[in-house]
Amino acid sequence: MPTLQEVRAIHDLPLPELLFRAHAVHREHHAADEVQLCTLLSVKTGGCAEDCAYCPQSSHYETPVSAEKSLAVDEVLDAAQQARQSGATRFCMGAAWREVKDGPAFDNVLSMVRGVRALGMEACVTLGMLNDDQARRLKDAGLTAYNHNLDTSRSFYKSIITTRTYDDRLRTIENVRKAGITVCSGGIIGMGESLDDRCGMLMTLANLDPQPESVPVNALVPSPGTPLADRPPVDPIELVRMIATARILMPRARVRLSAGRLALSREAQVLCFLSGANSIFYGEKLLTTGNPDVEADRALLRDAGLRAEVAAD
Repeated sequence: MPTLQEVRAIHDLPLPELLFRAHAVHREHHAADEVQLCTLLSVKTGGCAEDCAYCPQSSHYETPVSAEKSLAVDEVLDAAQQARQSGATRFCMGAAWREVKDGPAFDNVLSMVRGVRALGMEACVTLGMLNDDQARRLKDAGLTAYNHNLDTSRSFYKSIITTRTYDDRLRTIENVRKAGITVCSGGIIGMGESLDDRCGMLMTLANLDPQPESVPVNALVPSPGTPLADRPPVDPIELVRMIATARILMPRARVRLSAGRLALSREAQVLCFLSGANSIFYGEKLLTTGNPDVEADRALLRDAGLRAEVAAD
């Protein structure tokens, strides 16, 4: 179980040494030239009761994102089919809920999960907090993974969110794990946290037993109207360091280059792949923020000599 000091020592290595170690770990546990393409769809946008300082979907802030009704099951499955045809092997569905509530909306999500799995794709959802029984129902529907990010360190968390505790997040991850669903959990950098906060978040994730199968690393995309709207952009090298450290600490996980990729140059993205990222969100939108378009991503992978993971038949 790594300590904060040990994680920080990895993070602060000279960059060539850090990249060398991370890439060696990556090659030991993964195909060095393979990247999983994931598509993320917001199935219920806006109106969330949480006060996450980074999120334009929060009802606490005046943002360009307004509350919308949930998408119909057929709409979601049509989008999943299109994503599969474009090369995605994982389809992620997000709902702007504080917590899962039993009823028709949750029943629809279960139908979405069953439909995505029937297409031969991995199905992931992020729905907020959920209890044991809800996790079991998602498992019975065939859910592959549940996303529930820690966002940041325990010590910095209260500066970002007051409507849900850090232990609430860990409890949901525990419920997911007990149901036999794989865990997708990561965080966001660029919110004003210290390097120790970033390393503390990775330490917490690495000390989960078992470790998350999926670790998204996000760079803040400042959203107008939120408390973090004026935060400066994240230096790409800082993102590379986080990805490389995550790869070394969690060698078997898919490390996902997630939000903030639109601001990265092609060279910076390749550096992220070199440091251990082996999954990207694919498509022109991540919930409510921009993302590189499909053709640009295909060209990037081709020019870098990388290949997309192939969907099961």
